[in-house]
This record gives sequence, structure tokens and C-alpha cells, in this order.
Amino acid sequence: MNDDQRVEVTELRVPYRDIDMNGLMRASAYVDHAETALAHFWRYRPPLEDEPVYVTSKLECRLYEPLRLDDALRLTVRIDKIGGKSIGFNIMIERGNSVVAEVELTRAATGVEAGEPVPLPEDTRDWLYGHLA
Repeated sequence: MNDDQRVEVTELRVPYRDIDMNGLMRASAYVDHAETALAHFWRYRPPLEDEPVYVTSKLECRLYEPLRLDDALRLTVRIDKIGGKSIGFNIMIERGNSVVAEVELTRAATGVEAGEPVPLPEDTRDWLYGHLA
């Protein structure tokens, strides 16, 4: 399977709206793009009735190299941890052959009505195990 067919890979160019007054990509844009890559990946999960809501419970972003307008990026979503009620994702942001940033997101499964933590559905868990690195 080539990169065009990999659900865990998203490619983009840094748009003008993400550039700060110093000509560099805003720090918050790294998280925005990581969320976009994760949303792309997540839409391929198996459809479920009564699916829980997944809320971000932890976020960490490490910046290694600055990005500029029109830099071509590749974002790769990796499953870092599959817990009983949460999923840890690592989104690697690359420019060429260099890793320029990493965003770690933990999503907790919560009940739609009460918002309390709930176990991950087995179908979702099985699908996630198929994407473990």
C-alpha cells in the first residue's frame, strides 16, 4: 500500500493563515493539523451503534524545527496506547525526511448521556490493534 492509500497519513502545505508575524507557523497550528490528521484517520473506524464520545484528556506538543509558509508536510497517526477507556495517539509531523514536531493526544471514551468514562467498544479496540506500530 502506498502513502496515498494509507489512512494514517495526511499530507498538506502550511497555509498563510497559520503564519505568525515572524514568518513561522503558529504553535497552535501544529495541534490544529494534528487534529485534522487524526480526524482523517478516525473516520475509517468501524461504524457502531451507541458509540461513545471521545474527548481529549491529554495533549502534548514537541516542536523540533520551525515551519514556514508553503512547507510540504506529512502527518502520520500512530497508536501509542490502547487502554481500557482511552486511546493514546502520536501524530508525527515531517517535512521531507525530518521530523519537525510530534503531537501526543489521549482520547477518553465517555458516555453520550452522562459524560462518564466508559470502556472502549471491542470493535473499535480490534480496529485500533490493526494499526499498532
